[in-house]
Amino acid sequence: MNSGTGSTQEGLNREGGNTRMKILQPPEWLPPKGYVNGIAARGTLVVIAGQIGWNGACEFETDDFTGQFRQALSNVLAVAKEAGAGPEHLVRLTWYITDKAAYLAELKAVGTAYRELMGRWYPAMAVIEVKSLMEDRAKIEIEALAVVPDPE
Repeated sequence: MNSGTGSTQEGLNREGGNTRMKILQPPEWLPPKGYVNGIAARGTLVVIAGQIGWNGACEFETDDFTGQFRQALSNVLAVAKEAGAGPEHLVRLTWYITDKAAYLAELKAVGTAYRELMGRWYPAMAVIEVKSLMEDRAKIEIEALAVVPDPE
């Protein structure tokens, strides 16, 4: 996948306007699976607050981990869209999960949902297990950073 600094991610390195994204991968490291070690980018920084698995009316439609994951990531993408960003502009995702075992048990379904929403774009990511989230029914919260190309 990556070898050396500045490699592309399956052809998804973004260049346009004044924005450039470069995947950062030390050449002596094995490439990670499902994320990248780092991205260098220029453009307009978009900071997206933690999004949980409820809909726009702040109502949970499911208590299923994968369902809440899908909704939380959809919420991240909806906020990003307001800044003109798509999945390919996301440079960092941080997932806060309340149950590592549930996450691991549903990893395949989570991966499928991820690819349906994000395609094969994998930004720098961290998954952190936490005791709880502020909304009692929330099983996952995702916060994000995006870099949107500056206008030409």
